[in-house]
Amino acid sequence: MGFFKITQDIAIDLGTANTVIIHNGKIVVNAPSIVALESRDGKMMAVGHKAQQMEGRTPDGIKTVRPLRDGVIADFNAAEQMIRGMIKMAFGGHHFFSPQLRMVVGIPSGSTEVEIRAVRDSSEHAGGKDVYMLYEPMAAAIGIGIDVLAPEGNMVVDIGGGSSEIAVISLGGLVTNNSIRVAGNDLTHDIEDYMRRQHNIRVGLPTAEQIKIKVGSALTMLEDPPEDFIVRGPNLMTALPMEVPVSYQEIAHCIEKSISKIEAAVLKGLEETPPELYSDIVRNGIWLTGGGALLRGLDKRLQDKIGIKFHVAEDPLLSVAKGTGIALKNIENYPFLLR
Repeated sequence: MGFFKITQDIAIDLGTANTVIIHNGKIVVNAPSIVALESRDGKMMAVGHKAQQMEGRTPDGIKTVRPLRDGVIADFNAAEQMIRGMIKMAFGGHHFFSPQLRMVVGIPSGSTEVEIRAVRDSSEHAGGKDVYMLYEPMAAAIGIGIDVLAPEGNMVVDIGGGSSEIAVISLGGLVTNNSIRVAGNDLTHDIEDYMRRQHNIRVGLPTAEQIKIKVGSALTMLEDPPEDFIVRGPNLMTALPMEVPVSYQEIAHCIEKSISKIEAAVLKGLEETPPELYSDIVRNGIWLTGGGALLRGLDKRLQDKIGIKFHVAEDPLLSVAKGTGIALKNIENYPFLLR
């Protein structure tokens, strides 16, 4: 049977840690941004969850690649293969079905022209006919339900895997925009280094990520603290197996520097905000989205430090994806979409 082509609309949140694809208003793919390739010819072996299971366990001849770093494409070929594989997953893996795609892709607000071009090229090579770009803080605001076209100031702090985006939105534009390359992955690296230095135990990034999820905290005192997490791994000196209990207070200390950088970026964003919009933000509060919003105590810490109410979005991991999906349905109503 030959190919049949039909135009389909998909929205993509192309994240450093996870990629989410929305089709017909439904999330059809929510998978880690990782691809497994043959070392010799670069042929794709697996993508998403299957590739993640292979991370750190591959034999010679297979390599796992995370194509995005700090929110932007670092490996063009791997990114193209990953997007193509994710789109194939979205449509059930049918080889005979070749849709012409209209895409809206979320990108970091601090992206350079070269970085935007890399996302566009990868998307087009993966099957995109019409590719639109949407800055992630704007997408997150739309996903939360904020009326971004209103003459009113709203601040969104989107803490993803590779970058943190701090933006003030009014009248369909980014009035102030501060994008820093400090985010969830940096917290994971902090934990990995801490376990090596403090406990003399070697852990990989997947284990460090688990520690962050289980006992990660921005405060050393929590009202509802999690139980200590038992970490198993080899001793750095002897290579003998070890078991180490890790508390949330330890993790709060070890990620302190990275959290302070995010704090400073939020304060800088507020300093640059015009007075009228500043008063709107004080009244409306500041919205936290992205995976980093799930860090225990982060909203309280920022609120105590800055003196403005912080709200954690209802489903922070999917805020950007939902926003790109809404923008896709209403392209003509959002003139700020980049083309």
